[in-house]
Amino acid sequence: MLPATESTRSPLAVEDSQMREFLSFTLGAEEYAIDILEVKEIRGYGAVTPIGGAPDFIKGVINLRGVIVPVVDLRIRFGLGTVEYTPFTVLIIVDLGARIVGIVVDSVSDVITLGAQDIHPAPDFMSAIGARKLITMNSSSGRIRRKLLSFSRLSARASDFLSGTPFA
Repeated sequence: MLPATESTRSPLAVEDSQMREFLSFTLGAEEYAIDILEVKEIRGYGAVTPIGGAPDFIKGVINLRGVIVPVVDLRIRFGLGTVEYTPFTVLIIVDLGARIVGIVVDSVSDVITLGAQDIHPAPDFMSAIGARKLITMNSSSGRIRRKLLSFSRLSARASDFLSGTPFA
C-alpha cells in the first residue's frame, strides 16, 4: 500500500495507533458504515410528512424535538433498486454539520471498530460515478467488506446531497 499523502488520505483515515467506531447498516445486499460520531440518533422508520415536488429519494420531513429534519432514503439516493419498508427499516439521524438529516436504511447491523489498516481510499473510478467524495472502502482478507460513508465530507455540500447532485 502506498503511503498516505494529502491527496490520497481518506476522510475517514485514522492514525496507525488509533481505532474508530462505525455504525454498520445494510442497503439491499450491500453493507455500509458511518462514523459513529456523525450519528445523532437511531429510530424506527415511521410516518413522514411528504413534500410536494421533492426528489423521489426525499421521503419528506419529520419534526424531531422542534427541528424539521429532511428524510432521505439512501437506497433510492444510491440507485440500489426497489425499496421495501419492513419492521427492520431504520431511520438514522446524522449531522451534516450545517444540517441534521434522517437517512432511511434497511437495517442497522452493529457497531464496529476499525483501525488505519482497515480503511482504504475508494478507487479513482468512483469519481466517475459520483461517489469518491463519499465512500471509502473497508477490507478484510483482501475482500471489500463494507463501504464507509463520510457524511462529514458533505457538510459544506448538504444541499447537493439533498438535491440529487452527484457527489463527485
